[in-house]
Amino acid sequence: MEYIVVFVTAPDEEVAATIARSIVEERLAGCVNIIKGVRSIYSWEGRIEDDPEVLMIVKTKEALFESLKKRISDLHPYSVPEIISFKIDAGSEEYLNWLKDVTAL
Repeated sequence: MEYIVVFVTAPDEEVAATIARSIVEERLAGCVNIIKGVRSIYSWEGRIEDDPEVLMIVKTKEALFESLKKRISDLHPYSVPEIISFKIDAGSEEYLNWLKDVTAL
């Protein structure tokens, strides 16, 4: 079974917590860490933006990515939310077994 970590930025902790709670309850993710104090500098519609955000670190199965991406997009206030995944090459067997058990599929 393949596992991934997904990075998602959100405008604030409240929005991130709402998204996190939903995707964990729906078993699209096993765990979401919310990191406050992220500063994002990015290009948007011809301007350079500089905004405070929070970063969500989502742990899940690769097979759930498309459903997870759709659900996050449905809940997210941004028109183009950052949703990017990275494969987990290795991890503790106990943690990965737990992740397998608490997510769908």
